[in-house]
Amino acid sequence: MTVARSAADVLREHVTFELECIDRMYLNAYVPFLQTPQGVAWLLREQLGHRFPSTALLAPITESFVRRIKEFVERDGVPLVDFEKHQRKDDVTQRLLRDFRGPEGVLYVGRAQEKARVPRTERRHDAATGRPYPWIIDSTAMVHHYYFYCVDRDFGPFFLKFCSYFPYNAKLCLNGHEYLKRQLDRRGIAYEPLDNGLLRCADPAAAQQICDEFSAEKIDQLLRKWLAKLPHPFPREYCDAGCRYDLSMLQVEFSLTQVLDQPHSGRVFFEELIRDNLDAGRPDQVQLIFDRRVRRDTPGTFRTRIITEGVVPSLHVYYKNAHLKQYHKQDRALRTEMTSHDTRDFAIGRRLHNLPALRKVGFSANRRLLDVQRISHDVTIGEETFQQLQRPVVRDGVRAAGLRFGDPRVLALLLALLLFRLLPQGFTNRELREHIAPLLGLAPGQLPQGRMTYDLRRLRLHGLIERIPRSQRYHVTDFGLRAAAFLSRAYARLLRPGLALLGGTAPPAPTPIRAALDQLQRAIDRAWTSGRLAA
Repeated sequence: MTVARSAADVLREHVTFELECIDRMYLNAYVPFLQTPQGVAWLLREQLGHRFPSTALLAPITESFVRRIKEFVERDGVPLVDFEKHQRKDDVTQRLLRDFRGPEGVLYVGRAQEKARVPRTERRHDAATGRPYPWIIDSTAMVHHYYFYCVDRDFGPFFLKFCSYFPYNAKLCLNGHEYLKRQLDRRGIAYEPLDNGLLRCADPAAAQQICDEFSAEKIDQLLRKWLAKLPHPFPREYCDAGCRYDLSMLQVEFSLTQVLDQPHSGRVFFEELIRDNLDAGRPDQVQLIFDRRVRRDTPGTFRTRIITEGVVPSLHVYYKNAHLKQYHKQDRALRTEMTSHDTRDFAIGRRLHNLPALRKVGFSANRRLLDVQRISHDVTIGEETFQQLQRPVVRDGVRAAGLRFGDPRVLALLLALLLFRLLPQGFTNRELREHIAPLLGLAPGQLPQGRMTYDLRRLRLHGLIERIPRSQRYHVTDFGLRAAAFLSRAYARLLRPGLALLGGTAPPAPTPIRAALDQLQRAIDRAWTSGRLAA
C-alpha cells in the first residue's frame, strides 16, 4: 500500500466511486399572502365576509385542527409522542423506523411546544372619534407544533411539522440520499449504503442520473400527496379562498462523496490537506470557492474552522450564511458539503422553483474547494508547468527552445502578449517586431523577420499563442495571458527588488526584509565564531 503524494493523485487515481447528491433539505411550507397582518385581514374581511378582522375568529379553526389530529392518531393507531426538552427526536425516529415494515405510512406524531410567529389582535382607537377598533399585528407565542414522521414509497423517511396556530406554517424535512436509495431499490440496482450516502453502486451512472432528476416538481408532489393524507389545518372555505401551501428553501445541503480505495491513506491525505488549507476561509480564497466578490462591506465573518469530533477532524469555511464543510466520512470517503441557509446570499430567490440555480451554486462550490486544495497542496503541478516553459518542447516533429525566465528577450515577449491580448483581430509578425524592438533597446529594422518567426514558433508550441485559421495572424491564449501576467509581474515586482536587498550595497532606506537578512547573517557569524559550526 502506498500513500498518495498529492491531492491530484488521490482524486485522480484512488477514488473508486463518486456521487453528487442533494442531501438534507429543510423547507418552509406556507400560504404566501397570510404571512403579513394585512393579508390575514384581507382574507377575513374580503374573502370570508367578516365585518371586523380579528384573530378571535381563528380560534375555532385551531381547535378543529387539533381535534382532527387526535382523531387521526386514535383511528390509525399512530403513536403520539410528547417530546421532552433537549430530547433527540432522531433517536425516537430511528427506534420506530427499525420496526416499520410497510412501503409507506406514518411512523408517529410528535408534539412539542415551540416559539412561533403568529398574528394577534390589539385594540386601537380612532384619532378623530376615539372609538376603538381591532387591528391585527405580528407577534410571537409559545404554541404546540405537531411533527408527522412518515415514510414515503419514493422519498423514504421525512417529516412534516405543523404549527397548530394560524396561519399554520409548516416545515418539510427530507433527504436526497434516502430518495436515491428508494429509487435504486425500485429499479433493482444493488448498492451498499454509507450512513447518509452510498459506499458503492452496481450502476454509478444510473445513481447519478437519479440524483440529477431529484427536482422541485417531485418535492412539490410529495407535499401535495401527504397534505391529502394527513389532517389538513384549513377548512374547505379557506382553501376555496386561496389558502394553498407553497414551498421555499430554508436550508439545503449539496454533497459530493468521493469513496477512496485506501481508507488509511485517505485519512493521512485529508489531515495533510487540512493543514495546507487553514487559510481557505480568507476573503481572497472565499471569492474563489463561492465565485462571489467579497468587499469590505460584505457581511459575515470569513474564517476557517477545524473541528474535531473524537478523532475525526473536519474543515469548515463560511461565506455570509453559507457553510462549506469537508470531512473524512467513516474512514471510507471524502465528503465535501455546501449548506445554504439563505439563497439570497447568491442573488437567488427562496421559492422552491429556484432549486436548479441553487444546485448549480452548491455543487460548483464543492468542486472549487477541491480545485483550490489541489493547487495549494500539489506544488508539483506548478513546478511541472514552470519547467515545461523553461525546457525545449517538441510537437508534431517541430522543436522549439524553452522560454527561460529572466531572459530579457523572453520578458519582452511576455510584455507584448499582455498588450496583444486586447486586439480582437490578433497580431502579425511585423506588429510583434515593432513592439519587441523598443523593449530591447533596438530599432524595428534591427530585428530580422526570421528571428520573430523563431519567437512566434516558441510561443505557439509552448501554448501561449494560437494561429488564427487561414491567416498569418495570431491571438493570445488564456494560458498565455495568465503566464505572461504572472511571470512578468513576478520578475518586476518580486525577483528584481528582492535580489536588490541581497546585494552587498545597502539600499537607500532600511527595509524589514533587509533587516531580517542582516540579523540572520549576524547570527550565523556568531555561531561560526564561537565554534558551534565546524569548518
